[in-house]
Amino acid sequence: MAPRILLARHGQTQWSVRGNHTGRTDIPLLDSGRAGAKLLGERLHRAPWAGLPGVEVRTSPLVRAAETCELAGFGERAERWDALMEWDYGAYEGLTPAEIKADRPDWLIWRDGVPGGEPVADVTARADEIVAWARSADRDVLVFAHGHILRALGARWLGEDLSFGARIRLEPTSLSVLGWAYGLPAVERWNDTGHLDR
Repeated sequence: MAPRILLARHGQTQWSVRGNHTGRTDIPLLDSGRAGAKLLGERLHRAPWAGLPGVEVRTSPLVRAAETCELAGFGERAERWDALMEWDYGAYEGLTPAEIKADRPDWLIWRDGVPGGEPVADVTARADEIVAWARSADRDVLVFAHGHILRALGARWLGEDLSFGARIRLEPTSLSVLGWAYGLPAVERWNDTGHLDR
């Protein structure tokens, strides 16, 4: 079996509601984010997922991801891994895209990076490390992390430049699956929030 990687974005936070760049600031989940995490867990414990027996689970150590993992029912199986932390936004931490673009109208994080933060090349290297780990054995993996690093994973799984991440949005508490088609890396499911419609 060719290994797949299942991506779970953390639940809603106050900053994700407002659109603030939330990198390393440890923002807790809102009540709605906690409820969404439980719904995601219920989904992953029903058919066809059935609790994902045999899946290796890792989570970002930041509270919004780790709590989502816990509430979804995977906390006891999860290993915390710094590689899954969100992009370090440096001077842009806490700012909205509109606030940044007031000074830099043509700014695009996927191309331009952030002043005083993590360079695009470093985010690419981190995403590549996670992809290599996911492909390293005959088992699926499940990761709980953040919007930009998960979009970076999507780009790098497909062999695309990190800038491809600009084209694949992810909502809070979404589920995505990266797998294979015709022997090539492929998207099986992306930004699926159907569990939140209940």
